[in-house]
Amino acid sequence: MSAKDKIQRVALSKALDIAIKYVSKNPDKNIPKLAGRFIDLYGKVFPGKALDKLKNGVNDPENVYVKLAKNILTDTDPHMIKTLAMSLGYEAGLKGTKEVRENREKYNCNIPFLLLMDPTSACNLNCKGCWAAEYGHTLNLSYEDMDSIVTQGKALGTRVYMYTGGEPLIRKKDIIEICEAHPECTFLAYTNATLVDQAFCDEMKRVGNISLALSIEGTEESNDWRRGAGTYETTLKAMDLLKKNKCIFGVSICYTRSNLDMVTSDEFLDLMVEKGVKFGFYFNYMPVGHDGDKNLIPTPAQRKYMYYWLRKVRNGKNGKPMFIFDFQDDGEFVGGCIAAGRNYFHINSRGDMEPCVFIHYSDANIHTHTLLEGLKNPLFTEYRKGQPFNDNHLMPCPMLENPEKLREIIKKTGAKSTDLIIEEDVDTLCGKCDEFAYEWKPVAEEIWANNPHPKTRTQYYRDGGKAKIQ
Repeated sequence: MSAKDKIQRVALSKALDIAIKYVSKNPDKNIPKLAGRFIDLYGKVFPGKALDKLKNGVNDPENVYVKLAKNILTDTDPHMIKTLAMSLGYEAGLKGTKEVRENREKYNCNIPFLLLMDPTSACNLNCKGCWAAEYGHTLNLSYEDMDSIVTQGKALGTRVYMYTGGEPLIRKKDIIEICEAHPECTFLAYTNATLVDQAFCDEMKRVGNISLALSIEGTEESNDWRRGAGTYETTLKAMDLLKKNKCIFGVSICYTRSNLDMVTSDEFLDLMVEKGVKFGFYFNYMPVGHDGDKNLIPTPAQRKYMYYWLRKVRNGKNGKPMFIFDFQDDGEFVGGCIAAGRNYFHINSRGDMEPCVFIHYSDANIHTHTLLEGLKNPLFTEYRKGQPFNDNHLMPCPMLENPEKLREIIKKTGAKSTDLIIEEDVDTLCGKCDEFAYEWKPVAEEIWANNPHPKTRTQYYRDGGKAKIQ
């Protein structure tokens, strides 16, 4: 960290202390004032209509995002608010984004905004349709591996890191040490919540730059059917403990053909808000692995429901005070597929660099390649050339909605299956998606043709180095 960076961080830290103290005194009065000041300074970056909505929203005490801001202030430790604001807002949002864009041009390859890694293959649950439980307890990234990943990533501008698995909190000591060693980065762990205890809450507050996404899937019945008896109650108890300790957390929800009604119900969302949940990441079930079940893929009718449901629950006037995002049905906001380093990629517990947490193929490993070398290898390069895989961003994925694209990429690059149990041939994997892709296409085209879409200001690189701005 340069001397200039240190001075800026000290100044920002002091400013945040003042702002948090000011807003906490009278949130109802001071949140709109502070937001208004922000709009005065940075409002020009928002399009006209969006700016008007923002101005109206911050002055409406019933606006769900004003309620969310108040809830965050009330429920979260001030040190954690400040630390996350500095690491996510300043380091990742302002500095990191600029560096990532510059390095995309400099190295002529995808550079990610965030990176996922599996500290371990081990998991203490055995969820239906999940490949992780099959992999056993033998594979781990060492502390040195994880530290190297973050160090290399920071040099490219990447400041956001997410832990997946396996169950990442099996490695909670190393995870906390990595957070402490890299205070300018933001970390998040996807967890089944079984290992959340008082000692870990204390450590989360101490380092300040980590949050959790707890896995849960609707009602006790729908959750425990897939995740195991007793896991629903365990997760709710973990939420109570995190809220009591003023740690910020959200939920991670895999929606399937069987549980979609439960995980989108008002009763479920209201309970999550009551428990202290601040964000929800929704994932469409993917039939990955030899045990992957294509009958759990949501139907086209359910995907259509999800598209309109998302816009309802995020409505500022009558939605829910949570930040909710669906990595499949929100493709239009990120310009389609974000994998292979366009915005993120995944490193498994063996060190294989995979384009996506759901795409288990690789031609690079952190033990034989630097991150930059992996990003420039054929697999990620072919992804980059093909993105977006469909100009209709409701069909973003080269596996689920465009299976012919993944077949082409894997066969062209010779990337190998990284499944840790049984190597999965790309035709076998994509064959589980062909029927859904065929049935979803006319539905997605109808939705796309009859709804407005945002301009994502996203660059796509084609052969010859030319960029397409959307």
